[in-house]
Amino acid sequence: FSFAGLVIASMIYSLPFMVQPLHSAFRAVPESVLEAAATLGASPRDRFINVGIPLARRGFLTGAVLTFAHTVGEFGVVLMMGGNIPGETRVLSIAIYEHVETLNYDAAHSLALGLLCFAFLSLWLVYRFAGERVEVIRG
Repeated sequence: FSFAGLVIASMIYSLPFMVQPLHSAFRAVPESVLEAAATLGASPRDRFINVGIPLARRGFLTGAVLTFAHTVGEFGVVLMMGGNIPGETRVLSIAIYEHVETLNYDAAHSLALGLLCFAFLSLWLVYRFAGERVEVIRG
């Protein structure tokens, strides 16, 4: 049980929440923009770094928010890989579980409400910033 093991397990478990928005964002990059960069002499690496990544930045934001929100509320992986070491591997979902186990429902409700508010805030951020379309100037 260690914090490093917890981080690695959470990253592997939450990987699909990062990959899917990135995949969609990179597929949405117009091929004509990449071709224009190639025509201007940009190498494949330069096209990826200077054109592809900036146009897919909303996918990075969406993936980061979804991955973080998913990891914050995760219970199973945290309990199996990180254990419950106070001050080292104890996370919010485990704290809620402990409060319920000790019949301290007021504290559990407060923490659960905070987690619910965080989930709504995360979804609002995703819909607010990732929902906008990137416009390409054509001429």
